Amino acid sequence: MISEAASAKINLFLHVGTRRADGFHPLQSLAVFTAVGDALSFAPATELSLAVEGPFAKGLEGEGDNLVLRAARALMGDGGGQGARITLAKNLPVASGIGGGSSDAAAAMRGLRRLWNVSLDDAALCNLGGTLGSDIPVCVNPAPSFMEGRGEILRAVEALPRIAMLLVNPGVAVPTRDVFAALQTRSGTEMTLPWGGFRDTADLLRFLETTRNDLEAPARGLQPVIGEVLERIAALPGALLARMSGSGATCFGIFADDGSCRRAAEILKEAAPGWWIAPTFVPETGIAHDAPGRDIGPMPGGL
Repeated sequence: MISEAASAKINLFLHVGTRRADGFHPLQSLAVFTAVGDALSFAPATELSLAVEGPFAKGLEGEGDNLVLRAARALMGDGGGQGARITLAKNLPVASGIGGGSSDAAAAMRGLRRLWNVSLDDAALCNLGGTLGSDIPVCVNPAPSFMEGRGEILRAVEALPRIAMLLVNPGVAVPTRDVFAALQTRSGTEMTLPWGGFRDTADLLRFLETTRNDLEAPARGLQPVIGEVLERIAALPGALLARMSGSGATCFGIFADDGSCRRAAEILKEAAPGWWIAPTFVPETGIAHDAPGRDIGPMPGGL
């Protein structure tokens, strides 16, 4: 049995440019990956099959050809094996702006590469994944990355502090197509992205203050509850930043440390029991150093 984690992908910012002739929107973003996410397992089999379990499995009912199976078939056609029994534990809300489907597809390609002993490197998997979805390439190697183009131009962030993060989804659907259709104000993609990395949380926040999520305003127009989520996160003790991820409806809060993030989650769960609320963290990358308290350890429920 082979296992792969499929971490939630968070867009710390997302700038959108004018729609291209091929129908895609150019973008600039900083994507990071949290300790909470879905999980996939793979076992040898004569045929290809997918079983979905977990708290959000219902959201994928009726999807006979989702991204996981499409990724598996694409890898098959590129020299993979002939079958596998795949099990997906769906712990993340479906279609919620945190790259769940794309991360699942990337994890499927990584796991099946091992199961079938396919001689494709990460760059080849990125190219293959890019034919299935714009968010899949950044999920192949789930590490902090700047994204450009339609998502296929990636540059690793060399240093990032550990980030205590609260994820909140109010349980509403926000179709990506509708969000882009309602988009009126765009930041464009001409921003000069920094090189190297970020020394600490304060350094990262100074950068994020110069950015925004262009899709937040149209998503809030379609689902006003997103505005309520952001306001509630911002008002929680210890919150340093509240923003929407991707095309929504999941929002995130960056907190001073893991302890304040957990306490904020408890407060919000009591106030909004119907929302999906997950305290988690983004692991430290490189040689960055964060504020005291970051070495508390994994939070309950993290992968």
